[in-house]
Amino acid sequence: MSYLTFTDRLFTTLDNALKTLSGHTQGTSRPNPAATTVLPVTNFNTHLSANLMRINHTGEVCAQALYQGQAITARNPTIANLMKQSAVEENDHLQWCEQRLKDLNSHTSYLNPLWYVGSLTIGSIAGLAGDHWSLGFLAETERQVVRHLDSHINKLPAQDWQSREILRQMRIDEEKHATHATSQGAYELPLPLKISMTGMSWVMKSISKHI
Repeated sequence: MSYLTFTDRLFTTLDNALKTLSGHTQGTSRPNPAATTVLPVTNFNTHLSANLMRINHTGEVCAQALYQGQAITARNPTIANLMKQSAVEENDHLQWCEQRLKDLNSHTSYLNPLWYVGSLTIGSIAGLAGDHWSLGFLAETERQVVRHLDSHINKLPAQDWQSREILRQMRIDEEKHATHATSQGAYELPLPLKISMTGMSWVMKSISKHI
């Protein structure tokens, strides 16, 4: 993957924002985990599943924005390309969550444009802090996402195996991204910053659950 100028990355980021918010992202074409196993259809609390999957979809919108923000301000071309590749893999998650919401006759968060802009800003700031700090931010973000996914996997109705399979594969991918960032020289973030990240995530999850 070639290195782009700042202007090129800016326009690429704008294009990615439009695709992310319109649901026209390009992933890796991996099969949807929810379609790989055939189990009996049973009744369950679809409202609960929809609320949880809406949060996860919004989380993936934020992930796209974070990666793009970090990529556009990265100093090292290798780090910029790492962010872009991770974003492509995360697009799979975005597509799977959106499809699951459709299957549950629900909708994505109406505030996704707001979440995207906020996350893009945070990602850009992380990138400006330096590549090692940016990698540290990525690693910590993914670790927190893994813990969040564990929580949602346990909260889902027992009969909703489709949503659970999606979240399980997402967890595998997020853990891989965290490990990769660490291997590239990620710095450990200060505890106050980790707590702030957890707080911001709580606000997003609390609001996007319903709106």
